[in-house]
Amino acid sequence: MPAPPPASASGDPGLFGPGSATWRLHADPLMGVAGLRALLLQALHPVAMRAVGDNSRFREQGWDRLTATADYVGTTTFGSTAEALALAARVRAVHARIRGIDPETGLQYGADDEDLLLWVHCALVDSVLDVVSRGSALPQDLPDRYVAEQVRAAELVGLRPDVVPASRADLDLYLEEVRPELRVTRLAREAALFIVAPPMPVVVALATPARPAWAGMAGLAFAALPSYARRLYALPELPGAAALTDAATTAALRALRGALSGVQAAVPPLREGRHLREARARLAERTAPAASTIDVREPAGTPVVAAAAPTQ
Repeated sequence: MPAPPPASASGDPGLFGPGSATWRLHADPLMGVAGLRALLLQALHPVAMRAVGDNSRFREQGWDRLTATADYVGTTTFGSTAEALALAARVRAVHARIRGIDPETGLQYGADDEDLLLWVHCALVDSVLDVVSRGSALPQDLPDRYVAEQVRAAELVGLRPDVVPASRADLDLYLEEVRPELRVTRLAREAALFIVAPPMPVVVALATPARPAWAGMAGLAFAALPSYARRLYALPELPGAAALTDAATTAALRALRGALSGVQAAVPPLREGRHLREARARLAERTAPAASTIDVREPAGTPVVAAAAPTQ
């Protein structure tokens, strides 16, 4: 792990920088849908879901967890090197304290077990690539660049780089190999229902469009899952968008991206989220003038979530 830089972060591009595939994809308007897809996919690993269920209050504090994971992804993507390394160190410290026994297998587990960390990492990377590429055409080399860059993100949570897929082909091979281990447990079903239909204050649910907007986005996230994952869940309670065919899901993702991009263009405060705005300001302090011309956007109105943040 590289040592933190000096306290002054002026001009520091962070772990990836504005020319990276990571900035390009994590600033996409569909990153929120990708994050929800990742959570749904990650929950299918029974031991990973057991670690979450036994060591967090995701049912009562689900919104806090979503906020924490959004901040983790935003900070490690767009933050300074020191900020990213410090936050990752806190995550590793939390994971190191989480130990338990899976009652179904009798096996001991730790939140920092390599196979669990690798599954969470790969499910997120696959979800980002799948959702964003279906929403808009990507340069041919971008998927491999992104997977390779994300090896560094995997190192942040404690993974050895030699066990992490470094190309799209390697990622697909890993997902195929782990597929027989996946199943829907009671905890996975509870987590999925929370993701697609989270509790909301009565005023918010009845007086704002938050409920239907979230249901539509979560339904798209479910519909974007691999077909085997959708079959495993088989949740009749899910919103209508979850029943879309693959072709219809792709069309809906493109339409949603177009709508979000239009809102960003019309409402300047929504064009960039906090993490990206702070990164631009930090880069603007360099003598080189390149930062202000980079066309990447992180919509402030779209939640960026992924189950890689600390268990709280």
